Amino acid sequence: MTKSELIARLAELNPHLYQRDVERIVTTIFDEIATALARGDRVELRGFGAFSVKRRDARLGRNPRTGQSVDVSEKAVPFFKTGKLLRERLNTGK
Repeated sequence: MTKSELIARLAELNPHLYQRDVERIVTTIFDEIATALARGDRVELRGFGAFSVKRRDARLGRNPRTGQSVDVSEKAVPFFKTGKLLRERLNTGK
């Protein structure tokens, strides 16, 4: 599901809201999650899962085309861990 599909679905389920308002709500939620992760905070949505940031250490990599060694710097990567209710819902097919 893309962001625009999510907005369309939420607007369809909430006919009392304008689509532009639904779009603003979804964008604000995503922006707040991204801002919190950029600060290094953890974002937990009960029953759905938790977003956090993991650090990958600097390492020595290899250019696949030339085989030459390349230094790869330290990186921050977003990480998502599913919540128990989401895992159960996925595994029961409901």
